[in-house]
Amino acid sequence: MKPTLLIVDVQNDYFPNGKMELFEMETACENVEKLLSHFRSKNYPIVFIKHLATKPNATFFIPETVGANIHKSISPLETETVIIKHFPNSFRETGLHEFLQKQNSNDLVICGAMSHMCIDTTTRAATDLGYSCTLIADACATRDLIFGEQKVKAKDVQLAYMAALSGTFAQVLNTENYLSL
Repeated sequence: MKPTLLIVDVQNDYFPNGKMELFEMETACENVEKLLSHFRSKNYPIVFIKHLATKPNATFFIPETVGANIHKSISPLETETVIIKHFPNSFRETGLHEFLQKQNSNDLVICGAMSHMCIDTTTRAATDLGYSCTLIADACATRDLIFGEQKVKAKDVQLAYMAALSGTFAQVLNTENYLSL
């Protein structure tokens, strides 16, 4: 069975000079590009998830802004699917689950942003829906977080979320390991 590549929220606002710049997003995107090239060469299914903000006080991913666009380095082809979401969970109030069922896709390869938000909730939801998930850690990005008066560095956030998802919710690999399978 062919795996489906799920590229979550690789949008301009997460890159340098964007409204919500993430730590090492450019490096993560380079790995997304490698995965995308691999999936295209195999003619495997690819789904792009694009988040558009709907809250009145939203500060990024504002509809019809450059920041909300999928990054040009991984622009979807006309034949590839783009699903719009408005919540961290890519399955919530979208047609993603139905689309994957129609494609008979049970194995997901997940990458994108933010590790602590949309990647986490999407991976957990996918597992709850019965999908087998592979999460590509170095093709995901996050940012520093604040908890109380503590600043949690992005590298620590990334490690914590990958560790939490590893095993129960996903097989967590890096790009090189995945492409060598």
